[in-house]
Amino acid sequence: MQLAHLIPWDEIEERYAELFSETHGAPAISAREAVASLIIKEKLGLTDEETVEQIREKPYAQYLLGWEAFRDERPFDPSMMVHFRKRLSDSVLAEINELIIEKANSSDEDDEGDDESDGSSRGEASDQSAQTDERESDQEPPNAASLLMDASCTPADIRYPTDLSLVNEAREKSEEIIDALHRPDIGKTVKPRTYRRKARKDYLSVAKKRRPSAKQIRKAIGKQLRYLWRNLNTIGELAPRRLVLLRSRQYRNLLVCTEVYRQQKQMYDSATRSISGRIVSISQPHVRPIVRGKAATAVEFGAKISLSKVKQFVYLDRLSWEPYHESEDLPQAVETFRRRHGYYPRCVHVDAIYRTRANRRYCKERGIRISGPALGRPKKHPSAEETQHTVHDERARIPIEGALGRAKRAFSLSRVMAKRADTAATSIALVVLVMNLETLLKISSFALYLVRVLLSVWPARRSCRAEFRLLGAA
Repeated sequence: MQLAHLIPWDEIEERYAELFSETHGAPAISAREAVASLIIKEKLGLTDEETVEQIREKPYAQYLLGWEAFRDERPFDPSMMVHFRKRLSDSVLAEINELIIEKANSSDEDDEGDDESDGSSRGEASDQSAQTDERESDQEPPNAASLLMDASCTPADIRYPTDLSLVNEAREKSEEIIDALHRPDIGKTVKPRTYRRKARKDYLSVAKKRRPSAKQIRKAIGKQLRYLWRNLNTIGELAPRRLVLLRSRQYRNLLVCTEVYRQQKQMYDSATRSISGRIVSISQPHVRPIVRGKAATAVEFGAKISLSKVKQFVYLDRLSWEPYHESEDLPQAVETFRRRHGYYPRCVHVDAIYRTRANRRYCKERGIRISGPALGRPKKHPSAEETQHTVHDERARIPIEGALGRAKRAFSLSRVMAKRADTAATSIALVVLVMNLETLLKISSFALYLVRVLLSVWPARRSCRAEFRLLGAA
């Protein structure tokens, strides 16, 4: 119920009501119900079916959806959750995230304005003169606050891919397509041979070995590639007359299997293990291997994201399924910070991969201090002040590392269960949104708790401006 008052529902409804049709399909579902349902799902860590049942059973969940009275009925079919994730893309949720943070920051600024209004007339006059001088001067506003940045990978829900298992799966999918294309001719003509039993036996003879040698794996991949090539040629002969018999998923699998064959054949012929745009999952062809170099997992498979943190709030700056160098994000993140706040950050706290010469030059031109040691050979005996400065920079990065850890441990970024590229991106952006909402809940709950303590300790007859200001802030 507290959360329902922290979200600007009216602005969300005005901006995104056009995403939900009132003339086509079932009766239109409001944007508030869609956003609130996704928030409930992510906050409680539920499936789509469990989310619908929780909304049906819990009055406070229905209150978050904007219902005026309790109803013992399902709000919608669980399949609608998929449509919500399609319509509310990651860019839409990023805009909603900024709306919520902007509302929270504006309320803080209003409270600060109330505090300043209690000052003396001399202070007010000095503030007004300072504001006038600022308006008259065209100088850049001074840098303020800190920007924290880091990148990570959000693993997708796929099995660990190997070249042999991937080619074998593509072969099995091609056999299903041949069966579908031949179905009208059952009993009329002989079905094209696929050698599926022999191919399966060849695959298991290597896959079941505890530690097959590189030579055995390469030989097995070559066999599966030849089986797959034969099946694709058979499909090419049948497809011109029977392509309409394939379902949309089968047609999509045909395109993916063709590309998998091309990539694997190229790597097999050139004896290499990498290729641009490498497919590692037939069911999720958008997933790419992301080389992280971590101790536990050197390579992860999923989307790569860049997060930034300003004060207590987290922003999703970039989401890409293709690998990229995160140092490219620093200039864009700094300019986005300036667009949001009207000034550049005083300092940027990042790890070593961001501290390139280009980024150092960019920050120096704008008077921004970038964390970390200076270029060149490190000193053998640094002063106590330099050591303390280095330790402070490393400690300042803890909040952004904690935000990434919290997103993976307390929320669903450790394994993204959505299968489509767009719905997976929505799930990732939703985690960032819910994390900021929980931060706002903690702030508002602490303020309410503090008011209760003060009212219980101080005499009720005593009136003080600070009490009223604190009560108004809560």
